[in-house]
Amino acid sequence: MGSVPAIAAAAASPAEIDWDGARAPSIEAFELLAQAAFDRLPEEFRALCSDVIFTVTEFPEDDVCKELEAESPFDILGLFTGIGLPQQGYAPQTGQMPNTIHLYRRPILDYWAEHDESLGHIVTHVLVHEIGHHFGFSDEDLEAIERAAE
Repeated sequence: MGSVPAIAAAAASPAEIDWDGARAPSIEAFELLAQAAFDRLPEEFRALCSDVIFTVTEFPEDDVCKELEAESPFDILGLFTGIGLPQQGYAPQTGQMPNTIHLYRRPILDYWAEHDESLGHIVTHVLVHEIGHHFGFSDEDLEAIERAAE
């Protein structure tokens, strides 16, 4: 968890940052950041995600990139896999894999490096967007939830 201070360092002035020791957040630090983003979401929203699995990995798998016709693994920041609640029906089918939200650390960090947004904001945005696929929410619904998390 030596990388966690690097996240806070982004808010410091350039003279205060230990550039020689600054590092991108590790997978473990990124998981903590994602958990904090999830914890800031409205309680009603989080309660509806009790059966969703959240994972953080470096990149999407090659088959995911191929299926989504991504030119590069950096094109995919997150992904929802499973069957959304509106399509599930009365009860989960036998043998159905759990709904999963995948956050991809390296593409998110790359996006962060190229945009004037905080890493926490980007992670929250990707997380809310992918959870939205689980619920079938409209873009307007997702924007309202994201504003409530800030």
